[in-house]
This record gives sequence, structure tokens and C-alpha cells, in this order.
Amino acid sequence: MMGKIKILIADDHALFREGIRALLSSYNDLEVAGEAADGSEAIEQVKKLRPDIVLLDIAMPGLGGLEATLELKKLFPDVKILILTQYANKEYLYRFLKAGVSGYVVKRAAGAELVAAIRAVYQGGTFLHPDIAPAVIEGYRGRAKPSENEDPYENLTDREKQVLKLVAEGKTNKEIAELLAISVKTAMGHRAHLTEKLGIHNRAELIRFALERGIVK
Repeated sequence: MMGKIKILIADDHALFREGIRALLSSYNDLEVAGEAADGSEAIEQVKKLRPDIVLLDIAMPGLGGLEATLELKKLFPDVKILILTQYANKEYLYRFLKAGVSGYVVKRAAGAELVAAIRAVYQGGTFLHPDIAPAVIEGYRGRAKPSENEDPYENLTDREKQVLKLVAEGKTNKEIAELLAISVKTAMGHRAHLTEKLGIHNRAELIRFALERGIVK
């Protein structure tokens, strides 16, 4: 009898992890080996548990999805990574595909589709949600003639642009939350999203980015 597929769930939302665990636990061939709330914890859990597949959120506080993917594929090239995403930006998704992920599943569609994706990836295949596949294909085509005028800043939401400005001004997550009347967790989430979209992962680079574009002076 074939062994169960061992899965690690890496997402910063505990309720989402709980829901995915409940879903996967109802299938006899799937086993949730563990959970992680951010990229750093995901790497530590993979070292400890050696899962077959990591379900990885794109935007998490601290070490985000792209950084975690690159590190995991470097340390554990055989581990399969399945991205759980809300984003369908072609350049954004292309970077993850290039980093070595085996597929993408849109969070709102996570269910039987997620189970099908896990099984396909475990067998060495790939899985792309129908909403995402065209964006990824277009991303590949675009690499042959990349646009020099494409500005990742334009991919940010208005709220993410606000958070970027405040981070560049030296505001803490708590101060940002108070200024925008949101929770600290939400502020951290916006910060994680914008750093992933920009491909920038420390405050110094964010400040330089903001200065170059006249966002702060």
C-alpha cells in the first residue's frame, strides 16, 4: 500500500490553516504533517518533518513566500511547493514559477481542487488554476521581450502605497496601524504584500526605492 502524502501548511492565518487541515484530513491518502505561520518557520518545519509537499502562502510577515521558496528549493530540491495565492499578476507569478514551485491554487477555490493539485504535484506534475494559467503563460511569453517601462510600483494597491510611504518614513507597524486605523496584523500583511510585489525585503531598500520615486523626501 502506498504511503500517505505528507503535507506542510504554511500560512499566517490560523483559521485558514485550520480549515485546510480539516479538509485534507478527510482524505485517506493525505496527512498534514505540520503547520507554519511564516516562511522562516516553514523552513524549520521542513527540516524537521521532511514533508512531500509544502502549501505556501505568497505574502506572510517576516520571510515571505518567494524568499522561502528559493531557500527551500536550495536546501530541499526534491520538496514540492504548491502556492496558495490571491494574486494573478503575470510577472509576480512568473517569479515563483522560475523559483521552482510546482503549481498555484487560488485560495477562494481551495477544496476538491486543492486535493487534485496536491495529488498531481506529488506525481511530478504541475497544477495551475484556470484563472491563473493565462497570466503565467503570458508571463513566459513576455520574458522574450520584457518591458523596460514596467514599474512594479504600479502593481501596488492604494493601501499598499500608503504603507510603503509610512515604512519609508520610519514608522513602525504599530504606528502605521494607528495612522491608518487598521490592526497591527493587517499593517504587517500589507507590508508583506508590498515587499513581495516589489521584490524588496529590507527597510533600507524600501527607503531607497521610495526616495528614487519621490514617494518620500
